[in-house]
Amino acid sequence: MPTTAVQHCMLCQRQVELTFHHLIPKKMHRRAFFEKHYDKAQLQAGIMLCKLCHKTIHRFYDEMTLAKEYNSLALLLTSEKVQQHIEWAKKQR
Repeated sequence: MPTTAVQHCMLCQRQVELTFHHLIPKKMHRRAFFEKHYDKAQLQAGIMLCKLCHKTIHRFYDEMTLAKEYNSLALLLTSEKVQQHIEWAKKQR
């Protein structure tokens, strides 16, 4: 996993223990579409999230949806569900 200087969740901005979220889930990496359209660096790209946000994203969307429709931080932030979660998560400890 890549290391980063990020000290807060890239969604809710809370300063808690972080986990690495692959923007294109690892389960998709060997599928022909992704091997053809993305290089190794793009497949390994990710963001640092708190456990709460990470679990929530995977609860909201399956791997294929994440890989094709929400494969960047900017795209995740366009999701109304994610925005509602962020507003709630910011209030948590």
